Amino acid sequence: MGTRWDETDAPKGDAYDARWSQMAAAGQDIHGEADLVASVLEEVGGTRVLDAGCGTGRVAIELRRRGVEVVGVDADTTMLATARRNDPEIEWIHADLADLDTHLADELFDVVVLAGNVMIFLHPGTEETVIAQLSRHLRPGGRLVAGFALRPDRISLDDYDRYAAAAGLTPAGRWATWDRQPFGDDGYAVTAHQRVR
Repeated sequence: MGTRWDETDAPKGDAYDARWSQMAAAGQDIHGEADLVASVLEEVGGTRVLDAGCGTGRVAIELRRRGVEVVGVDADTTMLATARRNDPEIEWIHADLADLDTHLADELFDVVVLAGNVMIFLHPGTEETVIAQLSRHLRPGGRLVAGFALRPDRISLDDYDRYAAAAGLTPAGRWATWDRQPFGDDGYAVTAHQRVR
């Protein structure tokens, strides 16, 4: 499934991964996204997650450690090489999120998570397509959860909400952080939308 990546690219992904390892070694909690996704899974009664824009697999690997069935997707072969080495048991798919349907067929998930500013790293103009494709891979009642920095040169929350509504998603929560601090004007948003049953 997806395109093959070259394992010799792993050192580039390793350099990115090392930053998170250093933070964890310093005692910082690096699993806020996984904590939120786990709580959302409890709310919706599910066990299956798509980590869309998974990078080196930090969130997916932590979710699997907690017993969640997870699939990771990313367009960057260097990140996926590291993810695959870190946990070869997870299904890692090399794909552009704007072309996700080609790689996932009819698979459905209880939660789709976009951590790590994925929405602002997409090719400008593909955001609506990506949200629509992610919505199609949510089971009815499932949730799309995305966290991203609010920048004037990238997707706005108004556009994000509009694209989600067009994809059959309804608002289910918005916070300033992954630990559900109240949303304010601090330049970051974590948003949950639910697929209409």
